[in-house]
Amino acid sequence: MDLEFQIGERWVGHDHKPFIIAEMSGNHNQSLERALQIVEAAAAAGADAIKLQTYTADTMTLDIHEGDFFIEDTNSLWKGSSLYNLYLEAYTPWEWHKPIFDRAAELGLLAFSTPFDETAVDFLESLDVPAYKIASFENTDIQLIRKVAATGKPLIISTGMASIAELDESVRAAREAGCNHLVLLKCTSTYPATPENTNVLTVPHLEELFGCMVGISDHTMGVGVSVAAVTLGAAVVEKHFTLSRADGGVDSTFSLEPEELAALVIETERAWQSLGKVTYGATEGEQASLKHRRSLYISKDLKQGDALTRENVKAIRPGFGLPTKYLDELLGRTVTCDVAKGTPLTWEVV
Repeated sequence: MDLEFQIGERWVGHDHKPFIIAEMSGNHNQSLERALQIVEAAAAAGADAIKLQTYTADTMTLDIHEGDFFIEDTNSLWKGSSLYNLYLEAYTPWEWHKPIFDRAAELGLLAFSTPFDETAVDFLESLDVPAYKIASFENTDIQLIRKVAATGKPLIISTGMASIAELDESVRAAREAGCNHLVLLKCTSTYPATPENTNVLTVPHLEELFGCMVGISDHTMGVGVSVAAVTLGAAVVEKHFTLSRADGGVDSTFSLEPEELAALVIETERAWQSLGKVTYGATEGEQASLKHRRSLYISKDLKQGDALTRENVKAIRPGFGLPTKYLDELLGRTVTCDVAKGTPLTWEVV
């Protein structure tokens, strides 16, 4: 299993800046023009990829509007809607995929999608997508995972709600079906998620358990959680994205706006750059700062034979004299020559 690979022309791995995915989802609000504007805004913000979701209401659920098929959870953003009507509102028409992908390509932005059934995979293959994403709610759909893995394309799987045993089954299925480039995204499947319920310490544990690239699908507000995940090894960051939360839409509440996406790109790269390696002592960049340490200096004019005291020796900046740790050893010694105030104290003058 490769721990460094390419999606399109972009590299994914610890030796490369975080791979940032802007998830459009249903934030196009059923307007192709708006969808294309979202692509343009994602590219301008510096994202690596734009991601869609490929399904229809009929491939997701049944045309039933009561009972199990009606959302009554008071904590849900979508309370009061049937599953069928929600997906009817949120889906991206399949005929929009190509113009969206074409616009992304024109702007140097990768574009791919999350398929929710096998017909969606066949459709996306006809568009030659560079990668696939499996959503958290489908991460136990072994048949779908096998279908996607068999394409040989890089596969990104969100891990929301999944136990270790379920993830093990899904990862095994993907690898056995031909997946060599796998990314697992730590995900909390609440919308929005809270930082307290995100548990980003799971990120390095996922990498250790499954020996693959890891990242985060972040449903929290802001960029702090994603930055924290990068410091723990996340090589991929996915965030929902919209032009303006005020415009509404099925996922707008927990989506980033353009300025926030730009901040995510900048701050996650800074976090990645800061990791470096375990190191102590002055770095190359700090060498010039060593002179600003405190050291021992003669603070009064002295004549040959004068004794060093706390009145004529001080620990001050700059750092060209002896280290301050020698002060007690030097006090009481005499100087071997005349010494002017402001002279760095060295062994040669005592």
